Amino acid sequence: MEQKKPIIALTMGDGAGVGPEIIVQALRHPEIYEHCRPFVIGDLKILERAEGIWGTGCTFHKIATPQDALFRFGTVDCLDMDLLPIDLPFGQISAAAGNAAYRYVEKAIQLAMGHEIDAICTAPLNKEAMHLGGHNYPGHTEILADLTGAKHYGMMFTSDDLNVILVTIHVGLRESIDLVTPESVYQTLVLAREAMKRKLRGREPRMVVCGINPHAGENGLFGDGEEETKLLPAIERARAEGMDVTGPVPADTAFFRARSGNFDIVVAMNHDQGLAPVKVLGIDRSVNVTVGLPIIRTSVDHGTAFDVAGKGLASADNLLVALREAWRMCGAD
Repeated sequence: MEQKKPIIALTMGDGAGVGPEIIVQALRHPEIYEHCRPFVIGDLKILERAEGIWGTGCTFHKIATPQDALFRFGTVDCLDMDLLPIDLPFGQISAAAGNAAYRYVEKAIQLAMGHEIDAICTAPLNKEAMHLGGHNYPGHTEILADLTGAKHYGMMFTSDDLNVILVTIHVGLRESIDLVTPESVYQTLVLAREAMKRKLRGREPRMVVCGINPHAGENGLFGDGEEETKLLPAIERARAEGMDVTGPVPADTAFFRARSGNFDIVVAMNHDQGLAPVKVLGIDRSVNVTVGLPIIRTSVDHGTAFDVAGKGLASADNLLVALREAWRMCGAD
């Protein structure tokens, strides 16, 4: 039975942020070890520093490979990359921490692609720090897509209240509108369908597509006809393939109708259109899932929280939810 529990790697994120603190807190929950076999990819000394802040009482076990892990409650297994100084300042942007955060994810992807682990659950990194460290990615999602060779991928946020997938991700609003095309919308619908069918245990998901303009263009009164030229061709193509798609629907009602039970997932056009409703409903309850990858990855839905790092104020609630989603995606109860 033990060997059937999925092995999940938690990447430590930016060591100057709250990632180490929420990890040591989360791994003090016995239920985690009842459902999966977790270990951390990060810097052991930074995890020990976080434990000193929280006084969790856990001990640490340094490992070189997942096969070395004990997977025993009360002992945190750490694949120690040893990239950071012990006196790394809290809450400050650091090239060293940015590089390290990238290296943790890179290592996790290598292990997942090599089938040595079953899933990755990521603590937050800081994009500016990562860029200073020499890795010019917009965020985790693009790193994962690049290093796994994924051609079509997406960012989905899932919770008990609302499921949302984004057509465009980490780009400016002007560029986002240009990147919304019939093909990108169609590919996002395909990703949403596959992800939600797995989550809904085979049931065909009811999907709703948000408009680009206010009131979904109001029959051409707002915008330059984007709903008709960019969205409708994708929706019609998806419907022809048997997908249950409604839209385009004004964004200000699509989310309400989805939360009321009319739809299973909202297809949002850009980052803030999709994430603002998700975070209003509860940033600690929503999980970031990268869809379209050959591996499983979940993440917290918050940032590095530099303002509270090292102060003993960070909550591990969202990381616990992300871990639960990871083992469920692996097929564990």
